Amino acid sequence: MNKAVLVGRLTKDPELNFGKGNGVAVTKFTLAVNRRFKREGQPEADFIPVVVFGKQAEATANYMSKGRLVSVSGSIQTSNYENKEGNRVYKTEILADEVDFLDSKNKESNSSNSNSNQSGNNSGGHDFGSNSDVTPIDDGDIPF
Repeated sequence: MNKAVLVGRLTKDPELNFGKGNGVAVTKFTLAVNRRFKREGQPEADFIPVVVFGKQAEATANYMSKGRLVSVSGSIQTSNYENKEGNRVYKTEILADEVDFLDSKNKESNSSNSNSNQSGNNSGGHDFGSNSDVTPIDDGDIPF
């Protein structure tokens, strides 16, 4: 069984492209995954390339950005090729079946929204009144 599950942060914004001929969405990004145990002089994280296809690729590209915490599950794929200099290059990447968003889009934005809600300025243009027990929910971070 070839199954990998990773939790980490995006090192840069995902890159969305569409396949030639078939037009299938393909998103690539690199995930920084912290190591559980650190050795002297070794990096504290591994940087793992991830590839996502289809609707999941579009959602990832549209709603993810550098620094966001995500969970990825999929399979490990290895390949190799000969570069222009004649050297053999080995490549390992995760072909993701699922990408789950684990943190909110912008923590600073959320805290400023909660501060403005406490002062009586409700977001979203809704007037709930000052004596209401209803708290407006900002659903702008939901990817569907």
